[in-house]
Amino acid sequence: MSTHTAKLYLDPAFTLAQVDPRLYGSFIEHLGRAVYGGIYEPEHPTADDMGFRRDVMELVQALQVPIVRYPGGNFVSGYHWEDGVGPVAERKRRLDLAWRSTEPNWVGTNEFAAWCQRVGAEVMMAVNLGTRGIDAARNLVEYCNHPSGSYWSDLRIAHGVREPHRIKVWCLGNEMDGPWQIGHKTADEYGRLAAETAKAMKWVDPSIELVACGSSNAHMPTFPQWEATVLEHTYDHVEYLSLHTYYGNRDGDTPNFLAQSLDMDQFIRTVVATCDYVKAKKRSKKTMYLSFDEWNVWFHSNEADKKVTPWSVAPPLLEDVYTFEDALLVGCMLITLLKHADRVKIACLAQLVNVIAPIMTENGGPAWRQTIYYPFLHASRFGRGTVLHTPVQSPVYDTKTFTDVPYLEATAVWREEDDELTVFAVNRHLTDPLRLTADVRGFAGYQVKEHIVLVHDDLKATNTKDHPDNVVPRAGGDARVEGGELTATLPKASWNVIRLARASR
Repeated sequence: MSTHTAKLYLDPAFTLAQVDPRLYGSFIEHLGRAVYGGIYEPEHPTADDMGFRRDVMELVQALQVPIVRYPGGNFVSGYHWEDGVGPVAERKRRLDLAWRSTEPNWVGTNEFAAWCQRVGAEVMMAVNLGTRGIDAARNLVEYCNHPSGSYWSDLRIAHGVREPHRIKVWCLGNEMDGPWQIGHKTADEYGRLAAETAKAMKWVDPSIELVACGSSNAHMPTFPQWEATVLEHTYDHVEYLSLHTYYGNRDGDTPNFLAQSLDMDQFIRTVVATCDYVKAKKRSKKTMYLSFDEWNVWFHSNEADKKVTPWSVAPPLLEDVYTFEDALLVGCMLITLLKHADRVKIACLAQLVNVIAPIMTENGGPAWRQTIYYPFLHASRFGRGTVLHTPVQSPVYDTKTFTDVPYLEATAVWREEDDELTVFAVNRHLTDPLRLTADVRGFAGYQVKEHIVLVHDDLKATNTKDHPDNVVPRAGGDARVEGGELTATLPKASWNVIRLARASR
């Protein structure tokens, strides 16, 4: 075993952008056990007065998730929002074609808004532009946001919700470029509908912000022309363009898997370039920002999902059991999002509970943290502030897909008002530690407050109901500052959080 050396350059004079807290958003779709058995289970021992699981709420609150996208996902493209409001006993049961399940509509708009309020999050509401359109969308805005004195706002009040929800961010459909989507459209068809829907929604409530659908992933045959065409129609009417991506280690090639965040980086760069092309073409002064509102590792559950009985209520779908190496890639993806904080303002880890999620539950039983819970927790708690430009010098490696992959993936976030600096770092090397050095003379008086390490000898290690603490972070890393230089040993295949603070005088 040998030790390699990598170097970071940290200087408070070179800043990238302020982190929008919504970068640490998440996603709840009416899919599998995300809602029923996830956030909502009236018979559970911890259920509150509305039937929400308190044990799940506590785990969500610890993550400090500021915004949660709802109700889909593919589900929203066939959803009638009116089915999910009013007396629960009178609500219709519907066949959900997206996931071949039966939707009982026990939880809908008002219940979900109440749940978000209890966990301290905002709702990011998606409207159906698959089977529906302008009317349904503008009526939902009126129902949710108009104070009173109109048909839909008064109906909300009649349903027991006097104060408007004041939902700020709205998604104009979901993955409309995908042939799997109910109501799939061409870029021109979607762009026209999205623009006209956006106009009507903002006529109801001019304060809302809107997200137009970008490509479902960077490998779609229409990418990035889809983005260019959609923005030709919607540029003046929306604030964000969406991106979605998932990665998986299907062939067991871990070095290549851990390099997938480079693909995410290139995806973001290409979408930014496309947005700026349309900005220039339109002679616009407006900058289009990005909403990376679906991202995660997703592949473990693919085979199991083929065996689920169709048309059941809340079947166990997309229940990936995450490994330690998945947590490493999630860490790399979080760092990538931070590196683009100047343009990515919203991001949603997809999803939040049970469905490709950091939190798992057993119906009637416990809830526990998956491996990926921890890098997301650390980034959300310590990654709020100003992202620094952090040039990296690192040894590199090649894979079947990527060349010059740095062993060190890292960035830094500075909270000037609190005199705190946090370095997030992943060592991708599977056999050797990495010696990290960083010039921190620009942060005079700062000392290491904490060095958290997430590491495990088994890359395939998981957390389960019976062994929920198999993969957990530990304090006690060896990071220190001497003579204006930060040094640390990053163990092989590890996620590291190095927190510095100005020493008290």
